[in-house]
Amino acid sequence: MSEKSIKSGVLFAISAYVMWGLAPMYFKLLQELPAVEIMMHRVFWSVPVLFLLLLVRRKLGQVTAAILDFKVLRVLFISGFLLAMNWLLFIWAVNNGRMLESSLGYFINPLINVVLARLFLGETLTKMQNVAVLVVFIGVASLVVSYGQLPWVSLVLALTFSCYGLLRKKIAVESMPGLFIESLIMLPFAVAFWVIAQPEHSNLLNNDIAANSLLILAGIITTVPLLCFTAAARRIRYTTLGFFQYIGPTIMFILAVGLYAEPIDSTKIFTFVCVWAALAIYIFDLVRIYKKTPKV
Repeated sequence: MSEKSIKSGVLFAISAYVMWGLAPMYFKLLQELPAVEIMMHRVFWSVPVLFLLLLVRRKLGQVTAAILDFKVLRVLFISGFLLAMNWLLFIWAVNNGRMLESSLGYFINPLINVVLARLFLGETLTKMQNVAVLVVFIGVASLVVSYGQLPWVSLVLALTFSCYGLLRKKIAVESMPGLFIESLIMLPFAVAFWVIAQPEHSNLLNNDIAANSLLILAGIITTVPLLCFTAAARRIRYTTLGFFQYIGPTIMFILAVGLYAEPIDSTKIFTFVCVWAALAIYIFDLVRIYKKTPKV
């Protein structure tokens, strides 16, 4: 893979995780709506946004090719289902005062990425990178033990998103066409909910301009970071991508404690310190390897 492609992958990864880290601020503005209703709007409005982007970039042909390939379509159906689960649980957790649990889930995610990369992609880690993983494991384990029970919100968020990223990396479909097909797969379920439940805020005629703007914005909030993520997943190693994930949950952690006053104790602080120590080790090792690599 070319150096240019790797650099663009890094930029895509950083952009995706910064936007995901700030996303809870948007969902808090819609806190009076049930998570399922917000999820419905995310799916519904992402479809026209993606369609227009594909039309402008002349990539609708890739959508047709992917739909006609049964193996690709089957994988995208599974990845779309995993994505829907992740979206729904994340929105529910943020709007029910469990943003720290969401943050923990995305801290755990890179550990699962490493396991999946070893099992399915044949990727390996250097000694220093193994140390970084161990430091993260110690920090996360201390937090898990402090719960006194299984942190199901954190684990489900971590598992669904790790599996989603792996599936998207394994198929030869670009980020935007793939996400459009996933959104199309979810669209009938969103419309069915709209028709059957008839939620109050889904009738845009009943809302003011500010409320409608927030609901329609769900399409952009959904689309942009995921496009960046899937673009990054196709350009850099999966284990490397996993460590950039710490940007998102760190921002969530700061928002949860500093802005939304969720309770925090010494164990959570210890986990936070371990995560950043591991990230520092990993980045140091990547720089060391880069400097030793012969330049063409």
